[in-house]
Amino acid sequence: MIWLSEKIEFPSYQSTRKDGVIALGGDLSPERLIYAYQHGIFPWYSENEPIVWYCPIKRMVLFPEDLKVSKSMKNILKKDKFIITENEAFEEVIFQCKNIARKDGFGTWITDEMEQAYIKLFKKGLAKSIEVWLPNKDLSENGKDQKVLVGGLYGLEIGNVFCGESMFSKVSNASKVAFIHLVQSNVYKLIDCQVYNNHLETLGAKEIMRDKFLTLLKKMR
Repeated sequence: MIWLSEKIEFPSYQSTRKDGVIALGGDLSPERLIYAYQHGIFPWYSENEPIVWYCPIKRMVLFPEDLKVSKSMKNILKKDKFIITENEAFEEVIFQCKNIARKDGFGTWITDEMEQAYIKLFKKGLAKSIEVWLPNKDLSENGKDQKVLVGGLYGLEIGNVFCGESMFSKVSNASKVAFIHLVQSNVYKLIDCQVYNNHLETLGAKEIMRDKFLTLLKKMR
């Protein structure tokens, strides 16, 4: 396994292990993170472990034209139950993604170091969040309703590609609403979902081979 040096570079894709690991170590500086995502590589590790960098052989992606919105979801969206914003509460979104309990057992992989690294990217205009809120009339002040954050997602913008990192939901369908909003914004030509996820597959995401993904990424970044 190759350990990274201070120089911002990664080994060739041919050295990637079967589990998708391409390198270890390095840092989470904005420069290294952007370089990594531009080349289809992302960090994924746990607290008290070295930084682990991945470039999976199969990549979960969604092409906007393949988005599947069920009849029930269409009805939910028509009701305008949720308030949707962009980049209004990035730090809160990543905090919730980091701390919310998940049925699949994942969630702890967003370390304190990663949390701060992506906040830095957001402040540089390189990361983005979608927030989903519910009105809360009980918190009304001066006749204006306050809202409560119930779902959202965040990720990086690499040209015409959105590299999704994580999402959360405190009420049913909130994360789906965020994802559908992101896709239907018509800003991106490709949504990178990184690894297989059954939840996203129901929305139209699918796996493609790494070579195809990297070719698309190079064209769109």
